[in-house]
Amino acid sequence: MTVISAETATVSDFYYGAVTPVAAYLMACLGAGLGLRCTTRSLRRPQHRARWLALGAVSIGCGIWTMHFIAMIGFSVQGALVDYDGTKTLLSLVVAIAVVAVGVFLVGYRGGSPLNLGVAGTVTGLGVAAMHYLGMAAIHTNGTLHYDPTTVALSIVIAVAAATAALWAAVSIHALWASLGASLVMGIAVTGMHYTGMAAVSVHLTNVAGSSQSSADLIAFLLLMLAGPLLVLLVAAVIVMFDPDMMLGEKEGQAPEPEAAALFGGDSVFPERQSAQPSQGGTSW
Repeated sequence: MTVISAETATVSDFYYGAVTPVAAYLMACLGAGLGLRCTTRSLRRPQHRARWLALGAVSIGCGIWTMHFIAMIGFSVQGALVDYDGTKTLLSLVVAIAVVAVGVFLVGYRGGSPLNLGVAGTVTGLGVAAMHYLGMAAIHTNGTLHYDPTTVALSIVIAVAAATAALWAAVSIHALWASLGASLVMGIAVTGMHYTGMAAVSVHLTNVAGSSQSSADLIAFLLLMLAGPLLVLLVAAVIVMFDPDMMLGEKEGQAPEPEAAALFGGDSVFPERQSAQPSQGGTSW
């Protein structure tokens, strides 16, 4: 990302070393893992399908967004201070959750056919890429950001592929350990998309600031922005951990594959033969 030019600043994504990429990856894995478990739960409890799918979408969306802005803590521009527009930052969170919800609800209600996965994965992947670049548009610095079109296109392809794989895993992988493994792979894909997109960035300074390090106010702002999504992930994790049937997964056969059906028709989109088995103790949504 460093270009030798009198007008181009040296840009780094690893100002604090490995701390930010590792933390960002863990957040992506956490969001993906919770989303997979919530989707599995929705397949076992079709009468509460929308609630579990919504929680899964929020978990994945918050995980992706949190990954992005934890990684951005390590973003620095030599000779410039970096700041963020609060409105665009929050809007990028809304976009992340909304596009993930579109994909999750499509596969949750319409099934995991190749066509449906292709449509849902493309919409979700493009939305995740939009979240990333909207988050980048929130950056304020004493210069202008430029993007390499080829690298941007590659990041979008990675986002679509990662989203499609995530949605396939959501309706196809139900065992607990398999879900955990899938979440680790999905974390690599999502984090890889972020850093691929960041590799496209160069900054042309219009004037030079007195410091190249992110200010304490910037760190405080990002941590404040992250507090809400982190709390949501914590609550989702508690719901998952305290639901025994959720953690056990499919111990007696596979969860039913959702069949194509109207999204808002009747009390259930599934035939009677696909009704979930009663829960083994405890209450649930």
